[in-house]
Amino acid sequence: MWKKTLLGIAAVVVAAVGGLYCALYQPDIPRRVLEAKYAAPPSQFVVLKDGARVHYRIRGPVGAPVLVLLHGSNSSLFDWEPWSKNLSDRFRVVTVDLPGHGLTGAVPNGDYSEQGMAVFVKEFADKIGLGRFAIGGNSMGGGVAARFAELYPTRVAQLILVDAMGMQTQFGDRLPLAFRLARTPVLNLLLLHITPRSLIVEGLNDAIVRKSALSDTLIDEYWDFARMAGTRQATIARFRLQPDTYVRDRVGAIKVPVLILWGEKDHLIPVAAAHAWAKAIPDAKLIVYPDMGHLPMEEDPAETADAVRAFLGTPAS
Repeated sequence: MWKKTLLGIAAVVVAAVGGLYCALYQPDIPRRVLEAKYAAPPSQFVVLKDGARVHYRIRGPVGAPVLVLLHGSNSSLFDWEPWSKNLSDRFRVVTVDLPGHGLTGAVPNGDYSEQGMAVFVKEFADKIGLGRFAIGGNSMGGGVAARFAELYPTRVAQLILVDAMGMQTQFGDRLPLAFRLARTPVLNLLLLHITPRSLIVEGLNDAIVRKSALSDTLIDEYWDFARMAGTRQATIARFRLQPDTYVRDRVGAIKVPVLILWGEKDHLIPVAAAHAWAKAIPDAKLIVYPDMGHLPMEEDPAETADAVRAFLGTPAS
């Protein structure tokens, strides 16, 4: 009798789990669908020698000083649209979707490490004919920008770090649920098929202090790109990588002018990391915004872009 009862309970549980999975399941979005939605001008694509098809945008006059901007984890070049529009009167602003992100998405070599991304930026810059330029990045992209500056010092005129990875010894007090799941074996496999919009909302709510910047458009961009075919697999692969200390160990190699912008209420990479950057690079200029979080360029595009404009007006070493 008890065996039949257990079998009945098991059947109910399996049916419930199956029903929940069917209710929450979200299929991949084909690349062509998202390109039709998001790749309007000035979007362009270029194919690198390893077959990676790179999505990028350029604004600003030909011949103007070049600024390359790198987005953060699970984000896209669209995070930089306010800066790109603001600064393109005087600068040639180049934004690019890094491997496993945006409309670049999964790449053939499967390398989603910080080192791999820095090499990707170099190959991309070579492909579109960029020589020496200023480079900036937010969060993960800040770590990539710093690593690029360490690996290819002759290519970098100035460096801009916006709540950048690389110097923190630990994460803050609000690591997004999506990040925690992506780092959890077995559970992270669910993210290959179940990526609810609520995960995006939770993460951006913690990242953004000025809620006026948290729009449905922004949320949908993050959610759409997270579900592009191949991206969820790339994301899991990236979160399985062990972090390294390359940037922190070689920070003394950075000799160009550096601007550090940070939201004091950043719960992902605490403001202590900003001071660690400033201590490690004594001539760096540090600006801390007391009422901003992890994405200052989204929370106050005008004020933060003005700081960049003033900084880039200074001569490079």
